[in-house]
Amino acid sequence: MSSTTFSTSPWNVNQLPGADGRVFLVTGGNAGIGYFVAEQLSATGATVVLGSRNPARAEVAMASIRARVPGSRVRAVLLDLADLSSLEAAAESLETRRLDAVVHNAGVALDDPPRQETGDGHELMFGTNHLGHFALTQWLMPLLSAAPAARVVTMGSFAAKSERLDLDDLQSQKDYEPKRTYGRSKLAQMYFGVELDRRLRAAGSTVASVVVHPGGALGSLTPSRPPVHVRTAGARLRATPAALLVQGKHAGAWPAVRAVLDPAVRGGQLWRPRVFGLRGEPRREPVRDHLADLSVAARLWDASCDLTGTDLDVISG
Repeated sequence: MSSTTFSTSPWNVNQLPGADGRVFLVTGGNAGIGYFVAEQLSATGATVVLGSRNPARAEVAMASIRARVPGSRVRAVLLDLADLSSLEAAAESLETRRLDAVVHNAGVALDDPPRQETGDGHELMFGTNHLGHFALTQWLMPLLSAAPAARVVTMGSFAAKSERLDLDDLQSQKDYEPKRTYGRSKLAQMYFGVELDRRLRAAGSTVASVVVHPGGALGSLTPSRPPVHVRTAGARLRATPAALLVQGKHAGAWPAVRAVLDPAVRGGQLWRPRVFGLRGEPRREPVRDHLADLSVAARLWDASCDLTGTDLDVISG
């Protein structure tokens, strides 16, 4: 779609369109950016489901959303992306006939060695952030296909921008460095989001896949949502200079929320914050450079199918 079309369709992050009757799933919706995605979507009248591996934290998040959004329709399901064998049951527990959008937001970020693995034997960050969402999409596809125009929204990261995948060492078995491994796991997610849409279009599906990233989102610039998130006055003061370059997690949620709700957004697109990709309202960014490499995307797709036991035909159609 042309930039002219976008300029005639202004988007206001503070005045979201209604979404009564629609059902959205936010993985990792109990904390961080995912919480604010869920809170903002709840204000549209939609039913918002928090996918969380911690029921107690999910309860706290739901109470916070209900307090801020009276009448909100929010509930939770148990979702552990590090346990591939549990994902089919998690999809079934949604207890809905259709799913209008899923926001693949949940993630693990480790700062220090040693390398850790999921119960399935996959490196923890790659296994949770990428493989878990990859496999979950298979089980959600029938529900997504039952909606008129569902969206799969994959949360990438600015950290992926400087990374490149090592297709011969996707699990960082030979060369593990936590921050690099995290960035590559997010890059794999972004490749998946773009390639998924390409395959959905080829299959004639009504489901669209969109990639977003939140820019620079700091807890110290995030408004308090006690006890989900508490920002002290000192932390806010210390973070003031950083606000020139980055933003809070509430604003980091904006690209994902727009990707779910805005009818002008199309599959295969990438949305990120307006100012240097770090802060501001969401805008579209061209999918270029390494993310447009079809051969890398295809090899990652095939490897992900092998590692998860996912049926490519199911996910494509």
